[in-house]
Amino acid sequence: MTDNPTEIVPQPGIMGITPYVGGTSHIEGVAKVIKLASNENPFGPSPAAIAAYKAAGDDLASYPSPDCGDLRAAIGAQHGIDPARILCGNGSDELIALLCMAYAGEGQEVLFPDHSFALYGLAAQANGCTPIAAPDTDLTPDVDNLLAACTDQTCLVFLANPNNPTGTRLNAQEVDRLAAGLPPKALLVVDAAYAEFVTGDDYDSGQALVSRRENVVMTRTFSKIYGLAALRLGWLYGPAHVIDVLNRVRGPFNVNAAAQAAAMAAVNDGDYVAWCIAKNVELKAKVVKALEGLGLPSIPSSANFILTEFGTGKDTGAAAADAFLKSKGVIIRRMDGYGLPEYLRISIGTDEECAALIAALTEFRGPA
Repeated sequence: MTDNPTEIVPQPGIMGITPYVGGTSHIEGVAKVIKLASNENPFGPSPAAIAAYKAAGDDLASYPSPDCGDLRAAIGAQHGIDPARILCGNGSDELIALLCMAYAGEGQEVLFPDHSFALYGLAAQANGCTPIAAPDTDLTPDVDNLLAACTDQTCLVFLANPNNPTGTRLNAQEVDRLAAGLPPKALLVVDAAYAEFVTGDDYDSGQALVSRRENVVMTRTFSKIYGLAALRLGWLYGPAHVIDVLNRVRGPFNVNAAAQAAAMAAVNDGDYVAWCIAKNVELKAKVVKALEGLGLPSIPSSANFILTEFGTGKDTGAAAADAFLKSKGVIIRRMDGYGLPEYLRISIGTDEECAALIAALTEFRGPA
């Protein structure tokens, strides 16, 4: 018993949140692990970005730019968009949270595809909003199902494209159809964290859609292709009215100076980005082919990871494979929390890491 009984309680919905759990980074008793669980760039950031980060250490006493003006200009120049319509954040996670803070609330609904990024539902709950998952078709977001799930209470619709954790994607025409069919008060958020890895002329990261519609925003990240996950940096491109709202609720110094400096250098190192993209294409194809040869099919992926089907057998299924890989020092991502216990999500690593993964799974599967 305390001497001061209290009625201090959190806002509705918060205690119903199951905290997000990121990919494992360590295995007990293993000094050096191969981490293929978090869809990071295995080759790390551009050398120019590393140099810029180190140089930023010479001025740690000064506040960073409050509006990331130079970084927004660099992003705008790279993508051919208006810097005034760009907002930077402490990872795209913060941008998702800000969107929910600004546009979602008690009695409203946040919609997203089933088997999609877990943070959408968590951000909705944190703001007292009801998360709604629309059924997928063949592990791919389904526009008809999303539109059918919309109600007068729908305020935000999140679409990861390519989708995490499945790697599947919608073409530009389907995303346009989704935006056009939403209720008047609903804002579509196209989460294009893996946009740089997409091949094909039928894809729009959301940029073209934002340029011609008032009900769409696009979020991007520096954590994937740019290899700056540790610095937590993302950006958003949206209509002027959305940028105005988000600037009113974000913190004034929400992106640190080192992150801004490294990101500007990374954006301007196009040759390194192109090399990373080419390596992902090469190694992803190699891993998919090798796993298919072991009887392990993968969902066609437009990202830097694959979703591979192992089944649920006691000795041969996903759980058993995960345990075996850990015994070999290889970390991948279990999908039980996404309602896909028969699958494992595997990030594409370096040449050596991919070879080690294939060797371990060959041993796990045993003689043909």
